[in-house]
Amino acid sequence: MLCAALPALAATPAVAAPPPAAADPAAAPRSEPVFAAEPVRETTWVDTGLDGDGDGATDRVAVDIARPRTDGPVPVIMDASPYYSCCGRGNENELKTYDDEGRPVGFPLFYDNYFVPRGYATVLVDLAGTNRSQGCVDVGGPSDVGSAKAVIDWLNGRAKGYDAATGGAEVDAGWSTGAVGMIGKSYDGTIANGVAATGVDGLRTIVPIGAISSWYDYYRSDGVSFGADPSGLAETVEEGGRPECADAKRRLDEGSPANGDVTGMWTERDHVADAANVRASVFAVHGLNDLNVKTVQFGQWWDALAANDVPRKVWLSQTGHVDPFDFRREEWVDTLQRWFDHELLGMDNGIDAEPAASVERAPDEWSDEASWSGESATATTLHPVPGGTDGLGGLTAEPAPADARAAFTDDPAQDEYDWAREPDQASSARTLFTSAPLEQDLRLAGTGSISVTATPATPTAHLSAMLVDYGPATTRDALGAGEGIRTLDSESCWGESRDGDDACYRDTEATTTDVDYQVLSRGWADLANHESLSQESPLTPGTPYEMTFRLATTDHVLPAGHRLGLLIGGTDAAFIRPPAEPGRVELGLAGTSVSLPVVGGDAAARDAGLDRTPTGTATVRPDRLPAEPRVLLNRDGA
Repeated sequence: MLCAALPALAATPAVAAPPPAAADPAAAPRSEPVFAAEPVRETTWVDTGLDGDGDGATDRVAVDIARPRTDGPVPVIMDASPYYSCCGRGNENELKTYDDEGRPVGFPLFYDNYFVPRGYATVLVDLAGTNRSQGCVDVGGPSDVGSAKAVIDWLNGRAKGYDAATGGAEVDAGWSTGAVGMIGKSYDGTIANGVAATGVDGLRTIVPIGAISSWYDYYRSDGVSFGADPSGLAETVEEGGRPECADAKRRLDEGSPANGDVTGMWTERDHVADAANVRASVFAVHGLNDLNVKTVQFGQWWDALAANDVPRKVWLSQTGHVDPFDFRREEWVDTLQRWFDHELLGMDNGIDAEPAASVERAPDEWSDEASWSGESATATTLHPVPGGTDGLGGLTAEPAPADARAAFTDDPAQDEYDWAREPDQASSARTLFTSAPLEQDLRLAGTGSISVTATPATPTAHLSAMLVDYGPATTRDALGAGEGIRTLDSESCWGESRDGDDACYRDTEATTTDVDYQVLSRGWADLANHESLSQESPLTPGTPYEMTFRLATTDHVLPAGHRLGLLIGGTDAAFIRPPAEPGRVELGLAGTSVSLPVVGGDAAARDAGLDRTPTGTATVRPDRLPAEPRVLLNRDGA
């Protein structure tokens, strides 16, 4: 649930004394665009207290500021990013721009255009080692998080800032109330998560969009590698021009072994473990079809926040790695303004009494609820059972007989899309188990897991598992080029345009596709990590091993008449690297099960008919198959 209104901050001319909260959001009080004068645009270099580049001097990070011309202090909306010069932000890949004297002119995204006239400062931070900041990138580590945290400390009078990158006069942030809201998509939102996990005073709220909560889970999954490493991302965002950062990248390589083991470096970059420190409220946004920052990142973060009673709100879309500005623009800007008004200005505008969760059920069709049902869903266990054809079977509430077996031979050239199509056909590369047709709708919301008893025929084995909804649907085309959106030629404007800083952005619309199956959730693991994720155990061919690994967070309603499918295979070529010696893997079905986050628990599963003995297999039309994704990792970094 959301928290009660925060105490009001120092008065600002942008906000009149608020009337009682209105039931209608449109009638609720809100900040008004009363600051029409040209904003103050300036740069401060904040001392991080760290020496990431090893030059013997503490690093300073560049903080570009746009703020209203007023004598009263104002709160801050802050986006700390490594992408302001290398890659750009937003759907139009905007970069920061400067005048001939180095003063900031172009601020990416709409935050300054919209919020500065409403009495907020916009602060865009170049993370250490990027753009005009000193230091080195460490991809979610102490330098990344510490450089952003130092800016919040400066805004609250606890750190030093200067008017030059070296030397210069000390400057303070007397224009700031000290109340900060961090926002950002992808890497930027990840930094917001990391800073919140430090418990820094002054950070009132964060808005992480498609953000990482554990860097291990971005590059690895339960012992397997997705095929990229953090040093490559560091090289990209520092634009390859910082030889003094070679040692920093070497440490990244040493801390991220290719075998997928968890190391101290990964543990240091796990913000979920520090969720108890979070003092800021959280408004999270994630695409349920995000194959870049996968949904387990949202799910494990949300569960940790809920366990620590952190005030929270969430939007879950059908898109991939897409900003809500580009899939629900008008509603997003309005909701974001009211969120910041409440959290940073202390306005009693009623947003804390509104539904805390909004989930896209069909393209542009949203369902709201008081709190996200993923918190109340309970684990329901289903078991794969053998069928009349080898490799095809059923999925039901009753365990398989003790001697039941199924097997596949790892084919590293195939992926989950090869496995999912033609569910009525056996394949040597995977096993598939499907439920009986559902008798009523069934909602899965949360993070599931799969437990296997697997016997490899070689010394190395990787496992992949997927939950599949078999049945016709019209969905956003999240696997297509725009990941669920199409960019149009028309524009809409959000705030005040200034010379060199346009407030207008190209409009978008949903792209849709008709399909006969959808992959709802995925998980991958290295069987050699069955005892520990931090150390592999050698596998002996012919020996059975037990392992449980996660399936990514989902929120999906399976309609009546559809079937739920469980795929189990070896190397999923769309995502993971193959083992050194791919081979045959036998599953002991009596020791294999899947735990599903069912809204309504066992009773809802029974009502939907999941306890029935399946007959027949699912079918799909070959002209209604989901497209395979273009790029899965590091499309815009994280």
